[in-house]
Amino acid sequence: MNIIFLSIGIVAGMVIIFFIFRANSVPRKLYDEVQQNKIQIDADLKNAQNIILEKEKILAESKEQCDSLSSKCQNLMQELSNISAEHKNITERYAESRETLNSLQVTIAQLTKESQNYFAQISELKAKNENLTILLDTQKEEMGKIQEESRLQFENIANKILEEKTEKFTSLNKENLGQILKPLGEDLEKFKKRVNEVYENEARERHSLRDTIKIMLEQTSKISREANNLATALKGQSKTQGNWGEMILENILEKSGLQKDREYFMEYELRNEDNTALLSEFSGRKMRPDAIVKYPGNRTVIIDSKVSLKAFSEVIDEADPDIYAAKLSRHLLSVKNHIDELSRKAYDDYDKSLDFVVMFIPSEPAYIAAMQSDPNLWSYAYEKRILLMNPSNLITSLKLIVNLWKREYQNQNAAAIADRGTKLYHKFVGFVENLEKVGKNIDQAKNAYEEAYKQLYSGNDNLIRQTEKLKELGIKTKKSLSTDLIKKISE
Repeated sequence: MNIIFLSIGIVAGMVIIFFIFRANSVPRKLYDEVQQNKIQIDADLKNAQNIILEKEKILAESKEQCDSLSSKCQNLMQELSNISAEHKNITERYAESRETLNSLQVTIAQLTKESQNYFAQISELKAKNENLTILLDTQKEEMGKIQEESRLQFENIANKILEEKTEKFTSLNKENLGQILKPLGEDLEKFKKRVNEVYENEARERHSLRDTIKIMLEQTSKISREANNLATALKGQSKTQGNWGEMILENILEKSGLQKDREYFMEYELRNEDNTALLSEFSGRKMRPDAIVKYPGNRTVIIDSKVSLKAFSEVIDEADPDIYAAKLSRHLLSVKNHIDELSRKAYDDYDKSLDFVVMFIPSEPAYIAAMQSDPNLWSYAYEKRILLMNPSNLITSLKLIVNLWKREYQNQNAAAIADRGTKLYHKFVGFVENLEKVGKNIDQAKNAYEEAYKQLYSGNDNLIRQTEKLKELGIKTKKSLSTDLIKKISE
């Protein structure tokens, strides 16, 4: 810009010098015109300078605006960089969330499948129960028909025999017939009583199942309250806690309806087919779980009680949220340590056991706190072939096993009833055959009696007439025939 001003000044100076030198040689009029032009040029120059100054001012303002825009642009670039970094972070978190969502969806699908399997098993058990009920009703109806037919046949035969032989049977024959019929009547009565007992027991057990579960749940709540009351006394004493957990487990098993040393066993030592005690690969000691529960099919469920009251009691007593979260994490870690320890014992390798081991947590609040702290805790245990159970769901599972045993015993009773019915039928057939033989013998005796009767009374030379003629001929006797007999031959 200074160069422009310098150039304009040089040009103006040269013009002025030119006119000065020409002033002496030009006319006055021309000089005045030149002078007037000079004034005009000076004015134009001044205007041009003003315009240039104004442009310089505008240029300075534009430069300031450019600097301001440049600063804003840098700020925007920085913001864009921050936004890009945040977008990358959000993308990464979205990917992690997506993976977590996929994992949860897989877990939900697995749980849904397991739930469907459980519902299918329940439906199958209900169908079996209905079929058994129908079978039992059918068997009862058939047995009732057989019993009624047997009774009617017996009554018909007995009435027929009694009607024909009433006047001729002696008291001895009646007593013998009573001795023959009495065992059959007793067997029929026992059979009827047994069928009624089986049917009534089945109906009573089926109708009382819901009430039983309700009572067991109330007992579970009571046990849980007692567990909380004992927590203070059990803090820090691992052996005492273990004994307490085993006591709660045994109490639930005793009240479940299962028979000790028949359907469940406490402190049971696992043995192989050679009756040799199994040793744990983890500790080298004998494998002796807290309890095993047998169910039909010669399979067993292994249950081990694990107590973590010390860490949980600290959680209960804490009011500060941050400290509470830390202590809850310690409680969760304690439960996971129990899971890992139980998994290393490898109880599920026992050939007669199921493919999992039940880890029983006797304290309901401790169980709930651990599950709320880590919703994936159940899956964590299941992957190690361990099922976590509190008193409530253990009682429900045991009731299912109790029902399985009841169905098994009912099947055995149905087989016994059928076997006894077969024996009773065979015995009844034998009785009818013997009764027919008795009837034939009675008929033979009747025929012999009638023949003897004819010899005694019928004909001109009957025995009574011959005997009386001997008396008329003068035979001496101390006894005489009755007058009624003599009258009969006269008639």
